[in-house]
Amino acid sequence: MCGRFAITLPPEAVRAFFRYVEQPNFPPRYNVASTQPVPVVRLERDPDGEKRRHLVLARWAFTPGFVKDPKDFPLVINARSETVLEKPSFRAAMRRRRCVFVADAFYEWRRAPAGEGAGRDKRPAQPFLIRRRDGAPLALAGLWETWTGPNGEEVDGACVLTTRANAFMSAVHDRMPVILDPQDFDRWLDTDAHDAEEAQALCAPLPEDALEMWPISTAVNKVANDEPGVQTPLGPPLTAQDEDQRQDQGEDQRQDQRQESREETVPTPPRAAPRQGDLFD
Repeated sequence: MCGRFAITLPPEAVRAFFRYVEQPNFPPRYNVASTQPVPVVRLERDPDGEKRRHLVLARWAFTPGFVKDPKDFPLVINARSETVLEKPSFRAAMRRRRCVFVADAFYEWRRAPAGEGAGRDKRPAQPFLIRRRDGAPLALAGLWETWTGPNGEEVDGACVLTTRANAFMSAVHDRMPVILDPQDFDRWLDTDAHDAEEAQALCAPLPEDALEMWPISTAVNKVANDEPGVQTPLGPPLTAQDEDQRQDQGEDQRQDQRQESREETVPTPPRAAPRQGDLFD
């Protein structure tokens, strides 16, 4: 899943990557959380008839139009890309209202294995910061919807689509956000030219060697900690090659443990009872 992300690159670099019309001068945000206003890119038709990308703010919480009262509807910040066309909550948005979340990093938490750290010594989940190895922004595939209240008030909300984790990300979580490449932006955003099925085909895990991550402190767990210190590494960056090596070492250790277990359980042949006089021969 994707529960927190960051936007820290200079506005000029972000605009050059996403190629939207606006020229905002937004401050860096190191700990973006659900229900907060977030920048998303949408493709809109301007008065002159041309389609252009625009940067708009949306609430990071998707509320389908059929909901009467958002207080009675679960908080939706992620949606599984594999089932969006099957779910009434997302089907229409997938066909007509696709967007891209602007980010340059996201956070994920790795929980301790079952049975580890039980009782009073139970450890909190370890947070990791994940970003592109080349330092480029992250284009997180999303859906948006305008919810209209009983008094005519309108709220634009959005959610991030997720997909299965690649082998690199699976060391931390079994899901990851759908991250689009720039050459696929139009296919995702232009709902007139590209149907939902074609867009859904883009919802695949990013190649394993495209990302890097490193452990950070649990300071990121607190939403109020929106400052550079939450991204301070607790160790060197981990890459797909590092994870492959870690898995190989883990498999070697498991094989050693299985071998030791087999050796410990090999039955000892019964000893014959000594005959009278053997002890003195």
